[in-house]
Amino acid sequence: MSKFAKLLGYDPQEKQTNVKTEIIAGIVTFLAMCYILTVNPNQILYAGTADGRWSSLFMATAFGAVIGTLLMAFLSKMPLAQASGMGLNSLVGSIIGGGVGAFAYGFDFTIGQAFLMVLISGIAFLLLSVIKIKGKTFRELVFDGMPVAVRSAISVGIGLFIAYIGFQNAGIIVANQYTQVALVDFTVWSTGTAKTACVALIGLFLIAILDKFNVKGSVIIGILGATLVGIPFGVTDLGVVAGKVDGISWKFWENYKNFFSVGENSVFFSFTDAFKTGFPAGSLFTVIMLIITMCMIDMFDTMGTIVGCCGGNRILSDENNKPRNYGQIMISDAVATCAGAMLGTSTVTTFVEAGAGVSAGGRTGLTALTTACLFLLATFALPLFAMIPSAATASALIYVGVLMMKHNVKSVDFSNAINAVSAFLTIVVMVLAYSITKGIGVGMVSYTLMSLVAYAVDMIVYACKKNKATDETVAVEKPKFNVSVVALVVTALFLVYFFVPTVL
Repeated sequence: MSKFAKLLGYDPQEKQTNVKTEIIAGIVTFLAMCYILTVNPNQILYAGTADGRWSSLFMATAFGAVIGTLLMAFLSKMPLAQASGMGLNSLVGSIIGGGVGAFAYGFDFTIGQAFLMVLISGIAFLLLSVIKIKGKTFRELVFDGMPVAVRSAISVGIGLFIAYIGFQNAGIIVANQYTQVALVDFTVWSTGTAKTACVALIGLFLIAILDKFNVKGSVIIGILGATLVGIPFGVTDLGVVAGKVDGISWKFWENYKNFFSVGENSVFFSFTDAFKTGFPAGSLFTVIMLIITMCMIDMFDTMGTIVGCCGGNRILSDENNKPRNYGQIMISDAVATCAGAMLGTSTVTTFVEAGAGVSAGGRTGLTALTTACLFLLATFALPLFAMIPSAATASALIYVGVLMMKHNVKSVDFSNAINAVSAFLTIVVMVLAYSITKGIGVGMVSYTLMSLVAYAVDMIVYACKKNKATDETVAVEKPKFNVSVVALVVTALFLVYFFVPTVL
């Protein structure tokens, strides 16, 4: 076995694989997740390709995926892939007024300030992944200390949040002066909103049908199908692929040059602008909570994703269902987030779509290397990806929401009233308040406060029962305090975030 193969952890006998299988698995992984190349810029920038930074964000998304996936190949030696995560790109979009054009946090943050927050969260995640206390990393302590009810509800809430953004981007759900929101009127075609809604729904149905028959790359095929349908509807702009839109060009050398030239239409190293301007006055608590939220979501999402992709496979996980090279995977994720922020993209994280490659037989870093090479090649076909309308990518957003609901809602514990209410609030507030941060915050505060009150009542009951017990052989069980120190600290931070004025 060659030294290069060893670097990738490629051992055909031990891993029960071969080069052909690994390469095919890498291609399958790319087809399953390359939709992010178009979806990510559209999530962050409200104007889509009309925004001069779209091309730069596309390049940053691709390079972030290349770096993150190469880390998985050579450091973790696992068949996993990374790219800008769904949910976290929505968070960045809402911070800068992207997505559907809503400033969700009350401050006019620049894109550079948003990426500085991403960078800080990545550094924090990296520190949490390497510093140990009594044999456990901070990351494990934080994960164990979060209430299971809130922790399991986060992915469900993010799924609904992503789907809601998809509905809005496609014009399926529109504003209404009486009911706040409503379904688009399909009888009115003059505005074009009904057309974009139909294109998105056709794309969604196509993805679902393909997925039912286990067609590999169903998401990207559905997006392409919706793009084609969008041509007669007037939703797909063929002028983009013809090079008639500023900043979108087949001259890949110009795209590279524009990306690496720090300026108004480039997001490369845009985080450095925040060092000059600082954050908006009075936004300190908001910034802190956004960074904590980014770090927590990345941590929980990565843990859940790698267990989901590798769990049950004894080649990729141990007898306790813990993925092999677990520490290296988490470090790869954290380093990729830092690199992505510097490049100019949202949090880079492990993609659950990597499970498609694992299902296709991927077992080593060679699968990840193949996927990384394809992401690099995609930078030479930028106009093809830019031609895809937001209505088509919205179908992918909605379906990703479906998958996140499908895979995670069963783990939410609704049997206990306190767990049920806190999980419900986490999910619902995340969507209705249009904020992942606030959803997690309300869930944490509600869980902690209700648990504290319940514990106080249990202690009173326990004291009364203990005093009445005359038979010493009858044991009265003392109530357990189920709120960890981590939960108390995070709850205190969220209370400050919610109740202390942002401008003092």
